[in-house]
Amino acid sequence: MLPTIADKKSSVSAFFLERTSKRMKQFFQERLTAAQTDITIDQWVVLQELQRQDGQSQMDIARATYKDAATLTRIIDLLCKKELTKRVADDTDRRRFNVFLTQDGHTKIADVLPIIQECRSRAWAGLSDEAVDHLVKTLNHIYDNLTAPS
Repeated sequence: MLPTIADKKSSVSAFFLERTSKRMKQFFQERLTAAQTDITIDQWVVLQELQRQDGQSQMDIARATYKDAATLTRIIDLLCKKELTKRVADDTDRRRFNVFLTQDGHTKIADVLPIIQECRSRAWAGLSDEAVDHLVKTLNHIYDNLTAPS
């Protein structure tokens, strides 16, 4: 008896997504470490988000990077200690801080971006633009399925 589509879907495990995600993170971190960048891949994700939109609140950065508040606080603490970011009290709410890139942060992004681009090229090697587009659409579809109300 041939497997049905439902059987095929149920046999596709999230294990493959998790395995690939973890391997990508490991690979990128290995390259960042080898290049002596003195940042982690998680710190890079925050720097990249701030490059996209500087001056965000920690809560906004947490949402955009899918990090919980405690983890993001630790990451920003380290980035501030390395003088790559700075916290500035919000003009409208003193309990809230906005995070900005420093000049050293902008320099770090410029230095690290070629390494990240090389890692991405390695990850996507051998895949056509059409295959990558299909993968992105598929992953977005799965994400939307799990985000939409039941």
